[in-house]
Amino acid sequence: MFGRTATSKRERSLLHVIKLVSPFVMVVVLQAAIAGFSLEVMSSVRAYVAGEALWSRSQKNAVYFLNLYLHSGEPSQFAQYQASLAVPIGDEFARWALERDPVDVEAARIGFLQGGNHPDDVAGLIWLFRYFNRVSFLQDAIREWAATDPMLLELSVFGEVIRSELEKGPIQDDDRLQFLSSRLSELNAQFTVHARRFSTVLGEGSRAIKLTLTGVNILTAATLILLLIWHTRRLVRQRQAFEDALHAEKERLAWQASHDWLTGLSNRRAFEARLQAELDNGAAGALALILLDLDQFKSVNDSCGHLAGDRLLCQVSRLLQQDRHAHDLVARLGGDEFGLILPRCSPFDAVDIAERLRRSLELFNFAWNDRCFAVTASIGVACIADGNITLEDAMRRADAACYRAKEKGRNRVQVENGRSDVVVVAPRPREVIAAQG
Repeated sequence: MFGRTATSKRERSLLHVIKLVSPFVMVVVLQAAIAGFSLEVMSSVRAYVAGEALWSRSQKNAVYFLNLYLHSGEPSQFAQYQASLAVPIGDEFARWALERDPVDVEAARIGFLQGGNHPDDVAGLIWLFRYFNRVSFLQDAIREWAATDPMLLELSVFGEVIRSELEKGPIQDDDRLQFLSSRLSELNAQFTVHARRFSTVLGEGSRAIKLTLTGVNILTAATLILLLIWHTRRLVRQRQAFEDALHAEKERLAWQASHDWLTGLSNRRAFEARLQAELDNGAAGALALILLDLDQFKSVNDSCGHLAGDRLLCQVSRLLQQDRHAHDLVARLGGDEFGLILPRCSPFDAVDIAERLRRSLELFNFAWNDRCFAVTASIGVACIADGNITLEDAMRRADAACYRAKEKGRNRVQVENGRSDVVVVAPRPREVIAAQG
């Protein structure tokens, strides 16, 4: 009996000690977290400063070697120009990937590595840009960075122009030579201005961050008192936050279950569920079903890789959503196949919409790494007026029309309306389109 009482007292004493020590432990943990955060921020800012040095030096080297090549015509100097230019272009590509919605982390990583940044710094570069790009100093630095984009483009074009002219022999026109050399000097001066501003803004920002984080560390102890007072309220808020997070997670999972992860469009499951609902509600009026297959998707994937293919699918998905009504549904059914459900749409309007989509895709050019791809689609249209038709029959009719569009040469609209007469909308030659434009 006495032993049990002594054990109980030791347990109560231990709990009491823990309660007394816990505020101090919290202070130490909080300060350690702030210190770690401070180190991460400062390390990431330092990585951007180091990256700016590489970026600035490479831009100057690109201008320098291109100028040498302009006067000598040595291919090795043009190769050095290209290698130097690849560094700022890699950083530019990384920034574009981080500004995209959704963010393409892998593309950003590849771009920063091409930009000569140390592999250990890449994660910090991405982290700082993603979560702090709206902080004023970083926003200003990014603005200076982005201001060099047209200059990089001009420098790239300049290189190709100079190479094409030197392929015909040395440039004999002194005025022409002087003009090209002067413009390169101007570009170099503009690069220097923006690089200095970029470095200056980051320096000022890092000093401001240091002062801010120092103040935060000083206020930590005072904040702990408020945390203890608000302990009960915090527990209630945590519970509410947990419930909100659970609700948000359910909504996220529900969204993921009904949407395509790449394009954000509805997926096949949501598409078929909506189609079934429209068929069940046959009294709502005519229904049009459009299935669309890209004709050149495999060539893009094979020649440029899946990253290019994903970019093409995202751009096509945005094009398909243009001018759609609120009750229309656009979905990615898988691969390069898309589907549209157009409720209360007459056959004439359905064919007109399908043809406008085909024409928009035909006029759309997909660019990737200095290569351009013409994009066309084979489109099948099923006009459904029979309320007793099944989902499988509706899909089969639209799919058959799409397949026949491919069989008949692609880049066309094939309409299947359930009768023996089938409408085919043939494409116009590109030169006719250009003449009319």
